[in-house]
Amino acid sequence: MSISRPLVRFRSALAPALVAALLPGLSGAAEVMTPDHVAKLRGVTSAAIAPDGSSVAYTLSVPRIPNEDDNGSAWTELHVVDRDGKSRGFVTGEVNVSRVSWRPGHDEIAFTARRGDDDHTALWVISTNGGEARKLLEHEASIGDYSFSPDGTRVAFLARDEAPKRAKDLRKKGFDAEVVEEELRFSRVWIAEPGNPDWEPRKLEVEGNPSELHWSPAGGKLAMALAPTPLVDDSYMAKKVSIVDVASGKLLHRYDNPGKLGQIAWSPDGKKIACISAEDIHDPSEGRLMVADAAGGRLVDVFPNFMGHVTTIAWSDADTITFLTDQGTSSSVERISADGSNHVTVFPAGRAVLAGLTLSKDGRQGALRSESPNHPPEVYAMNQGAKFARRLTNVNPWLKDVRLAKQEVVKHQARDGVELEGILIRPLDEEPGKRYPLIMAVHGGPEAHIRNGWLTRYSYAGQVGAARGFAIFYPNYRGSTGKGVEFSKAGQADYGGKEFDDLIDAVDHLVGIGLVDSERVGITGGSYGGFATAWCSTRHTERFKAGVMFVGISDQISKSGSTDIPNEMYLVHARKRVWDDWQFFLERSPIYYVEQARTPLLIMHGKDDPRVHPSQSLELFRQLKVLDNVPVRLVWYPGEGHGNRKAAARYDYNLRMLRWFEHYLKGDAGRDTPPPPPELRYPFEEQEAAG
Repeated sequence: MSISRPLVRFRSALAPALVAALLPGLSGAAEVMTPDHVAKLRGVTSAAIAPDGSSVAYTLSVPRIPNEDDNGSAWTELHVVDRDGKSRGFVTGEVNVSRVSWRPGHDEIAFTARRGDDDHTALWVISTNGGEARKLLEHEASIGDYSFSPDGTRVAFLARDEAPKRAKDLRKKGFDAEVVEEELRFSRVWIAEPGNPDWEPRKLEVEGNPSELHWSPAGGKLAMALAPTPLVDDSYMAKKVSIVDVASGKLLHRYDNPGKLGQIAWSPDGKKIACISAEDIHDPSEGRLMVADAAGGRLVDVFPNFMGHVTTIAWSDADTITFLTDQGTSSSVERISADGSNHVTVFPAGRAVLAGLTLSKDGRQGALRSESPNHPPEVYAMNQGAKFARRLTNVNPWLKDVRLAKQEVVKHQARDGVELEGILIRPLDEEPGKRYPLIMAVHGGPEAHIRNGWLTRYSYAGQVGAARGFAIFYPNYRGSTGKGVEFSKAGQADYGGKEFDDLIDAVDHLVGIGLVDSERVGITGGSYGGFATAWCSTRHTERFKAGVMFVGISDQISKSGSTDIPNEMYLVHARKRVWDDWQFFLERSPIYYVEQARTPLLIMHGKDDPRVHPSQSLELFRQLKVLDNVPVRLVWYPGEGHGNRKAAARYDYNLRMLRWFEHYLKGDAGRDTPPPPPELRYPFEEQEAAG
């Protein structure tokens, strides 16, 4: 049975178009975006400019192709592109390269990877002239983050404690009981001198769990992000910028950065330290630019009251910081003195989506990643004085042959007058005056936001949905980032309240402008977006004809006792504990409204999710199944966590999501129409059958 046959049962006229979309090679028409295209999308995941600015090392995510490659997560390759856009693969194929940097004082690019017969991830280097990579350093455990000394002869690195030999031996005999949160394995800081065979790595006795390292340009000190324990909650809410002496491991300074912590960066002379921090302990996301004297003292917000979020920082010189921001749905490049004076906007917001800035040693050239509605992230170069950054790579050249629908920023007002915005992808080949079915895709977090970049992926219908005649809308509801701290706090202590009323108001706006058919509205999202999907499919069920919930929340009471981030949820979301107000948590749970649910709901979840326990999906599924008032289906993905990583699971998810919306938002299917069959025949099976 093909994936198109369930649609034939309800609207046979769709079948030829659907088959052509899934199997573009069978149609002579210009290509439109399909799930097979989504499955092969590549993207630049990091970019690091050479100290002299002559080239950029970057990592490229290369997905495994379903039914062609062995199943698994995408590979990550190392490539280098020069200023003329000539790109060359350095470490490619079945590899997973990470943490790419330029080794000081050497014509080498460093990276971590587990290759060949490696038992653990090691530190590798490859000459800028190419050739074979060589292992620079290996350890008894996998090497995590690392940082070179200013001359590149020594390296500080992180490695997690290995399980005791006795525990390993017992596990082989079946004694594998786990004591929850009491058998923690900490990361440790080590100092090594790779070029000296007589020099054994030395462990620094640092109290806590470090997660990143930065060797001072002046030598002798390490800046690190240090949490009390390896627990995820501590990594979210309790990391502090700490300065440690390399020789002794003594803690020299610990800065009281409030709440969440982002990037840390030394000034080139080693006299100052900058970081991206939360404004306070209740700030949902790091986004303030803080600077302090490296000898100690207080962190100072040098760009206060900014109505956006700082995302990346890089020192241009000893007194100047260049940084990227997210403002609304786009990004900007800014420059400011370390004391907060001389602020200059280099590239204003409204033009591009930018991430991951790095600068050359003289601060005059930079490299970053940029995406657009027409392409996933690519490497861009920026030069001092230029009007804008220049694209260097083209990792999906085939996209030029795919017709893409129009994408635009939409602004509207909430019912209480709050200004909101989101991204709309219009139906491909839209006809004036015609109303279309809508798929609303709600982001997670909620401390995140949708930018006006590439919005087609396995869990977002994007251009694939637009090619099939849907309008796709991505709302930045209150509680989203990109509009300052006050807006990002606006949903706190109000689960499912005004934050999700914003979703209803967005639908009303799209109906009001004549684009959307109010009787054919679907909703989807993962994590907090999954919570939104469950909420709108129960509490606001009359407004939504179909829902696809992914790793979502259905019961706030049980969620508070089964997540690995209880403190983060308390401090930046609920602002109270469940025992403070049981009724609030009950009434802000989709499960509370399950009896009134009339929205056909497809629920999908990774079976090994530590963030939102799979029982959240099972609870909602079971109650809807028992009530039997509306179609519901639950799909588990074994081996997947809080989001799918493997190629087959991503492909399967994309197809099931699209099929559910096709089934219920098109044709004559009603809310009580049985769902499509549980089995899914894949497009490659159609291709094989076609010969």
